[in-house]
Amino acid sequence: MKTRFDLKSSLQENKLFFSRASLLSLFVLVLFFILIVRLAYLQIKTHDEYADLAQNNRVKLSVIAPVRGLIFDTHGRVLAENNPSYSLELVPEQIQNINETIERLRTLLPISDAEIKLFEKRRKQQKHFANVPLRNRLNDTEVAVFSANRHLFPGVDIQARPLRHYPFPELTSHVVGYVGAINEKELKTINPVNYRGSRVIGKTGIEKTYETELHGFVGYQQTENTAQGRSIKTLSHIAPLSGRNLTLNIDIDLQKIAYDALGEFAGTVAAIDTRTGAVRALVSKPGFDGNLFAQGIDQASYSALQNSPKRPLFNRSLRGQYPPGSTLKPFFGLAALDYKTINPQQKIMCPGFYQLPKQRHKYRDWKKTGHGLTTLHDAIVESCDVYFYILAHELKIDRMHNFLNRFGFGQPTGIDILGEKAGLLPSREWKKRSRNQAWYPGETLIAGIGQGFNLTTPLQLAHATAILANKGVAHTPSVVGKINDTVKQPQLSPPVQLKNDRHWDLIIHAMHDVVHGARGSARIIKEGANYDIAGKTGTAQVFSIKQDEKYEKDKVADHLKDHALFIAFAPVEKPQLAIAVIVENGSHGGSVAAPIARAIFDQYLLIP
Repeated sequence: MKTRFDLKSSLQENKLFFSRASLLSLFVLVLFFILIVRLAYLQIKTHDEYADLAQNNRVKLSVIAPVRGLIFDTHGRVLAENNPSYSLELVPEQIQNINETIERLRTLLPISDAEIKLFEKRRKQQKHFANVPLRNRLNDTEVAVFSANRHLFPGVDIQARPLRHYPFPELTSHVVGYVGAINEKELKTINPVNYRGSRVIGKTGIEKTYETELHGFVGYQQTENTAQGRSIKTLSHIAPLSGRNLTLNIDIDLQKIAYDALGEFAGTVAAIDTRTGAVRALVSKPGFDGNLFAQGIDQASYSALQNSPKRPLFNRSLRGQYPPGSTLKPFFGLAALDYKTINPQQKIMCPGFYQLPKQRHKYRDWKKTGHGLTTLHDAIVESCDVYFYILAHELKIDRMHNFLNRFGFGQPTGIDILGEKAGLLPSREWKKRSRNQAWYPGETLIAGIGQGFNLTTPLQLAHATAILANKGVAHTPSVVGKINDTVKQPQLSPPVQLKNDRHWDLIIHAMHDVVHGARGSARIIKEGANYDIAGKTGTAQVFSIKQDEKYEKDKVADHLKDHALFIAFAPVEKPQLAIAVIVENGSHGGSVAAPIARAIFDQYLLIP
């Protein structure tokens, strides 16, 4: 028998309705409670997180890189400047497939394999959210082409950035130096906050030494943007502080005269104002184009510079260490006078060679027939080797070392450019310490003519010559003359004091006759000069010749020929400029190096 319910009862219907409504109300209340809990969590617990996300979608914080300071020569001519340039840059974080994006970009713009390789290298050095340049120096047409297609390349944009430019690239490549991309090692040492937005840093020369002054301080800008990233309003702005401008003591005209005068030879010239220590010329030839590094040099170009037999990347003026040869003879003569080991009027016989007591070995003079009876004056004028063999034997090596050390030999001059070498001023203690060997008398003789272990930089020679010209007053060489409008004051070094000041005049008179005397080794440059020059020639052997061998210039390969040296200052009465010239494989100081100094003196002293 089937049970049958009659639902027409209104009481039962109401009861069923209310039970269902109660269940639905309870369900709604539970959902509402869950919603309240979620809203409370979002509003209280994670408020700051989502507020930041919302703000970042609306507000963009951008860094503003400072403008790098300019570099001028002493007359205000620009040596380093910033030219406007457009670069194509990618933000890896905003690009899903970088390789595919680059390939599509190559259909619009010429992008070389070398540029892609450099991009990948830079990309590894940068954060994922940082802009990485793919191509620099886009022209107006290329900018227009990409701008028309920009919407197809999320994470890619064109940025206007200043590009460092050197108007006199080879003339100033070593003294001014260059900037280049910041590498991984430098990233660990620089202030990451101040270098946000900066792409380059000083690598060599003044650009590196004065990096802090030239770089400046970063600025910031907050902008309100649309969803598409277009800026519609600037909310806040902190202007960057531009780098400070530097005015160098370098005279670019003098720099060019010196560079050109070296001709086809590799070599170096240092010219110092004797009155202040201001460096007026500091040349290392060959140079190179620093703009290549500022733009981002490719590996092939860098390898060509690095492997060139002419070594254009090598800074000869600061890091070149050469045997000074006979240019040290005036200083050894002054030492002998100060130690009273010789009488200036004393005559010494030069038969063309010298032998130590009880030894058969002959130390030869450059003049095979000898100079005959020779005074100190004549020995400097004619560069008599035998005289200085005897003088060195009397002085001994330690007194020679101690005296020349007072002129700055064997130590950095303190010039305001990083990377200066100290040269080598030998002594007994040095040889024992560095080689664990005893010192021999024959080595003293060779040191007495500036050979053997002696090594000097061109800057050291110019600095020592300036001290001699000033009769002991010493100024620290300085390349930078002003920072913005603040003049750098000359810095005095400890003076050289003699027991008898008349000895200065004796040596200077001999150096005067090197140029203006009838038998002077640099008399070739006196013609037409309406000012007096004091100088000393020198040659430095590149290789040793045996006792019975003869040096025959015409049979020697060019790269094995002697270096030619010349030191000088002028005018003799009131010195203004001291110069050191080294011509690699130039053979003769008097005929090759001395005329270069004369050209520089004419430019500096005769042209207002």
